[in-house]
Amino acid sequence: MHSEEFEITTGDTEVVHDLTGRCAEFLAEAGAVDGLLHVWVPHATAGVAVLETGAGSDDDLLAALRALLPKDFAWRHRHGSPGHGRDHVLPALVPPYASIPVLSGRMMLGTWQSICLVDTNVDNPVRKVRLSYLAG
Repeated sequence: MHSEEFEITTGDTEVVHDLTGRCAEFLAEAGAVDGLLHVWVPHATAGVAVLETGAGSDDDLLAALRALLPKDFAWRHRHGSPGHGRDHVLPALVPPYASIPVLSGRMMLGTWQSICLVDTNVDNPVRKVRLSYLAG
């Protein structure tokens, strides 16, 4: 298995950050042929989504999460900025991982699919992402 961890600066705003290019570079460096790419975010307040980006879906996802997980809800988990409890519920809806098949060194994503870090936690501006390639 080939694995690496890197950091992403997400800043102080909610973000959907496209990781697809970085994943492709990782697979090339790993000499990937056939197998699985596993993307893991080791945080209690972030997730990984496979979705279309650039056509508004990323903004739609953040809007949907705001509607499903409003900051003004009476969250029991209350440390951090107001409404931070919702960030700890996020991984139940957007899991902190994704596994993508790899064939002939390429991720088998659909035409418009991208692999994205989803981060609504404005209290933590730096995130770690672990990429692992398991050869088939």
